[in-house]
Amino acid sequence: MFERACNTDDLELMAVMREPVSWLASWYRYRRRDFMRGHANSTHEVSFEEFVQEYMKGDKKAPFANVGSQAKFLEPRPNGVKVNHMFRYEDQPRLLDFLEQRLQRKIQLERRNSSPDIPLDLPEATMHKLRRKCAAEFELYESLT
Repeated sequence: MFERACNTDDLELMAVMREPVSWLASWYRYRRRDFMRGHANSTHEVSFEEFVQEYMKGDKKAPFANVGSQAKFLEPRPNGVKVNHMFRYEDQPRLLDFLEQRLQRKIQLERRNSSPDIPLDLPEATMHKLRRKCAAEFELYESLT
Protein backbone atom coordinates (compact mmCIF):
# COMPACT_ATOMS: atom_id res chain seq x y z
CA MET A 1 0.00 0.00 0.00
CA PHE A 2 2.75 2.47 0.96
CA GLU A 3 4.82 1.57 -2.10
CA ARG A 4 1.85 2.40 -4.33
CA ALA A 5 0.95 5.57 -2.43
CA CYS A 6 4.55 6.82 -2.37
CA ASN A 7 5.34 5.58 -5.88
CA THR A 8 8.48 3.81 -4.70
CA ASP A 9 9.70 0.29 -4.13
CA ASP A 10 12.52 0.96 -1.69
CA LEU A 11 10.66 1.57 1.57
CA GLU A 12 12.26 0.31 4.76
CA LEU A 13 10.42 -0.76 7.88
CA MET A 14 11.55 0.02 11.40
CA ALA A 15 10.19 -1.57 14.55
CA VAL A 16 10.75 -1.40 18.29
CA MET A 17 10.55 -4.46 20.52
CA ARG A 18 10.20 -4.39 24.28
CA GLU A 19 11.86 -6.90 26.61
CA PRO A 20 9.23 -9.69 26.91
CA VAL A 21 8.58 -9.48 30.66
CA SER A 22 8.57 -5.68 30.55
CA TRP A 23 6.13 -5.86 27.60
CA LEU A 24 3.77 -8.13 29.55
CA ALA A 25 4.08 -5.88 32.61
CA SER A 26 3.14 -2.90 30.47
CA TRP A 27 0.01 -4.66 29.20
CA TYR A 28 -0.85 -5.72 32.74
CA ARG A 29 -0.55 -2.15 34.05
CA TYR A 30 -2.38 -0.72 31.03
CA ARG A 31 -5.35 -3.04 31.60
CA ARG A 32 -5.35 -2.16 35.29
CA ARG A 33 -6.30 1.49 34.78
CA ASP A 34 -9.46 2.62 36.57
CA PHE A 35 -11.67 2.86 33.51
CA MET A 36 -10.93 -0.83 32.70
CA ARG A 37 -12.55 -2.03 35.93
CA GLY A 38 -15.42 -4.41 35.16
CA HIS A 39 -14.31 -5.15 31.58
CA ALA A 40 -13.40 -8.69 30.51
CA ASN A 41 -9.86 -7.63 29.66
CA SER A 42 -9.26 -5.81 32.95
CA THR A 43 -6.43 -7.04 35.16
CA HIS A 44 -7.88 -5.57 38.37
CA GLU A 45 -8.84 -8.95 39.79
CA VAL A 46 -5.62 -10.85 38.98
CA SER A 47 -2.00 -10.66 40.09
CA PHE A 48 0.79 -10.15 37.59
CA GLU A 49 1.80 -13.79 38.02
CA GLU A 50 -1.78 -14.92 37.26
CA PHE A 51 -1.74 -12.67 34.18
CA VAL A 52 1.51 -14.23 32.95
CA GLN A 53 0.31 -17.78 33.71
CA GLU A 54 -2.84 -17.07 31.70
CA TYR A 55 -0.83 -15.54 28.84
CA MET A 56 1.12 -18.79 28.56
CA LYS A 57 -2.05 -20.79 27.86
CA GLY A 58 -1.83 -20.08 24.14
CA ASP A 59 -5.16 -20.07 22.30
CA LYS A 60 -7.19 -20.78 25.46
CA LYS A 61 -6.22 -17.68 27.44
CA ALA A 62 -8.67 -15.38 29.19
CA PRO A 63 -9.46 -12.03 27.48
CA PHE A 64 -7.37 -10.09 30.02
CA ALA A 65 -4.23 -11.96 28.89
CA ASN A 66 -4.93 -11.89 25.16
CA VAL A 67 -2.22 -9.43 24.08
CA GLY A 68 -0.72 -11.16 21.06
CA SER A 69 2.95 -11.83 20.41
CA GLN A 70 5.72 -9.43 19.55
CA ALA A 71 7.67 -12.19 17.76
CA LYS A 72 4.67 -13.10 15.62
CA PHE A 73 3.91 -9.45 14.83
CA LEU A 74 7.52 -8.81 13.78
CA GLU A 75 8.13 -11.93 11.71
CA PRO A 76 8.56 -11.57 7.92
CA ARG A 77 5.35 -11.87 5.94
CA PRO A 78 4.75 -14.46 3.19
CA ASN A 79 4.75 -11.67 0.58
CA GLY A 80 8.34 -10.75 1.52
CA VAL A 81 7.59 -7.72 3.66
CA LYS A 82 9.92 -7.65 6.64
CA VAL A 83 11.33 -5.27 9.22
CA ASN A 84 14.66 -3.83 8.06
CA HIS A 85 15.65 -2.06 11.30
CA MET A 86 14.67 -3.33 14.72
CA PHE A 87 15.51 -1.73 18.05
CA ARG A 88 15.13 -2.60 21.69
CA TYR A 89 12.62 -0.31 23.37
CA GLU A 90 14.99 -0.08 26.30
CA ASP A 91 17.76 1.33 24.05
CA GLN A 92 16.18 4.73 23.41
CA PRO A 93 19.49 6.47 22.57
CA ARG A 94 20.19 4.08 19.69
CA LEU A 95 16.61 4.31 18.42
CA LEU A 96 16.59 8.11 18.59
CA ASP A 97 19.99 8.34 16.90
CA PHE A 98 18.67 6.22 14.01
CA LEU A 99 15.55 8.34 13.65
CA GLU A 100 17.43 11.62 13.91
CA GLN A 101 19.85 10.56 11.20
CA ARG A 102 17.04 9.40 8.90
CA LEU A 103 14.81 12.42 9.51
CA GLN A 104 17.69 14.88 9.77
CA ARG A 105 16.26 16.56 12.82
CA LYS A 106 16.57 16.43 16.60
CA ILE A 107 13.89 14.42 18.42
CA GLN A 108 12.89 15.02 22.03
CA LEU A 109 10.34 12.67 23.50
CA GLU A 110 8.01 13.46 26.36
CA ARG A 111 6.59 10.76 28.58
CA ARG A 112 2.85 10.53 27.95
CA ASN A 113 0.06 8.04 28.42
CA SER A 114 2.07 6.02 30.91
CA SER A 115 0.51 3.48 33.20
CA PRO A 116 1.21 3.67 36.94
CA ASP A 117 4.39 2.00 38.16
CA ILE A 118 3.70 -0.94 40.46
CA PRO A 119 6.07 -3.70 41.58
CA LEU A 120 5.71 -6.70 39.29
CA ASP A 121 7.90 -9.62 40.25
CA LEU A 122 7.62 -13.17 39.01
CA PRO A 123 8.65 -16.29 40.92
CA GLU A 124 11.65 -18.07 39.42
CA ALA A 125 9.54 -21.07 38.37
CA THR A 126 7.09 -18.84 36.46
CA MET A 127 9.98 -16.98 34.81
CA HIS A 128 11.55 -20.29 33.75
CA LYS A 129 8.23 -21.50 32.31
CA LEU A 130 7.70 -18.19 30.47
CA ARG A 131 11.17 -18.36 28.89
CA ARG A 132 10.43 -21.94 27.76
CA LYS A 133 6.88 -21.41 26.50
CA CYS A 134 7.62 -18.05 24.85
CA ALA A 135 11.13 -18.82 23.66
CA ALA A 136 10.62 -17.03 20.31
CA GLU A 137 9.93 -13.77 22.15
CA PHE A 138 13.13 -13.97 24.18
CA GLU A 139 15.26 -15.22 21.28
CA LEU A 140 14.18 -12.36 19.03
CA TYR A 141 14.73 -9.77 21.76
CA GLU A 142 18.14 -11.19 22.68
CA SER A 143 19.17 -11.14 19.00
CA LEU A 144 18.78 -7.35 18.92
CA THR A 145 22.04 -5.61 19.73
